[in-house]
Amino acid sequence: MKHALLCTEQGIPQGTSNVDYAHAAPGKLHRAFSIFIFRNNYTELLIQKRTDGKRFGGLWANTCCSHLQENEDLIAAAEKRLKEECGFTCPLTEHSSFIYRANDPTGDAVEYEFDSILIGDFTNPNLNPDPTEISELKWINIDKLTNEIENNPEKFAPWLPIALDRILSIEI
Repeated sequence: MKHALLCTEQGIPQGTSNVDYAHAAPGKLHRAFSIFIFRNNYTELLIQKRTDGKRFGGLWANTCCSHLQENEDLIAAAEKRLKEECGFTCPLTEHSSFIYRANDPTGDAVEYEFDSILIGDFTNPNLNPDPTEISELKWINIDKLTNEIENNPEKFAPWLPIALDRILSIEI
């Protein structure tokens, strides 16, 4: 069973909990990571539509996300999850972190995460997504994505605009 790595607001580990307990209202602060894979000089981002059975199912999100496990290296965990979920790997760099809390509109879960952003630049990955995780993967121009998020925020996972804004405001 996967666990959530509970943490302080500084991201310091404070033990573990099962994932369901960590996501029960009001949510327990835990470590997570969000991967953003770019191409064409960082003008396009690979985004995924989450499968309906997941938390925040049916919404568009960044390339890949997961929870950091106890004693796991962030970069190694992210590269492993990228391969499992999207079917490819590429070098990743830690960018920044943020904390957010959001209620899942498709259920009772609450995300309360210390989310580390990782970025990668990969031109032509062989896309082979896990259908239990991802219903669709697509490349989208960053300007088009920010416009879509502004005009249709309900179609996107709540962490996507927060993380994307951090990436765009801090030089890559």
